[in-house]
Amino acid sequence: MSAKLKVFTFNLRINNKGDGINMFDNRTDRILECINTYKPDLIGFQEGNAHMRAFLRDHLEDYTVVGCGREKDYHGESAAIAFKKDAFELISLDTFWLSAQPHVPGSRYGGDQSSCPRVCTSAFLKHNDCEKPFWFYNTHLDHQGKTARLLGALQVIQYVSDRPEKFIMTGDFNALPDAPEIKVFTEHGMGIKDATATLGGTFHNFGRRETYSKIDYIFTNGICDENESFVVPDEGVDGVYISDHFPVCALIEME
Repeated sequence: MSAKLKVFTFNLRINNKGDGINMFDNRTDRILECINTYKPDLIGFQEGNAHMRAFLRDHLEDYTVVGCGREKDYHGESAAIAFKKDAFELISLDTFWLSAQPHVPGSRYGGDQSSCPRVCTSAFLKHNDCEKPFWFYNTHLDHQGKTARLLGALQVIQYVSDRPEKFIMTGDFNALPDAPEIKVFTEHGMGIKDATATLGGTFHNFGRRETYSKIDYIFTNGICDENESFVVPDEGVDGVYISDHFPVCALIEME
């Protein structure tokens, strides 16, 4: 038994009044329309704060949404996960901080890292049509520090390596495909594939960028055809976009 899963990585862009017409509260209809149109089985959300997570939990009736804020009081931005309620059983859930003290809330590496703590959310899931459970990871690496990103990537891959089960990982890695922090995954040797390898840029800054940067990825050691992956179109409607990143989708088969 196996299931071919539709997986999204989706940076929501934090609710920021400075975004004007594109602040989160003005984009909620477009976000829901996107999810209801494509109906992904799994979603890794980045940048959702408590207000945004509450909105998702209230309006995504077909999904379970899990994940906590990254600050020491569990508030702030998260790397939340959503999965279809009627298709998955949640076996276990963990959030760890990208730091030398991974289970100390709000902890950071320091050095060149920004003031932002960073987290990875992991869920051990069993799909109704699969024989074996698998791990679903979602993370968001630092936007400022190259060393912090590399340390975060190494910590995440170590966490993955310690678990024998198959996995899917989504995230905003804030790094281009040739960066060392991306090569941590693509050159690791665990049979990890970049399901987004054939795709172009993913960050468009609410349509203001002429050249898009590819910083959003989906990695897996499951079965996938990179050519089936796609970037979800995001044309502004009366100037309102889904987000400042394109949602990215991959189709991954899990046993």
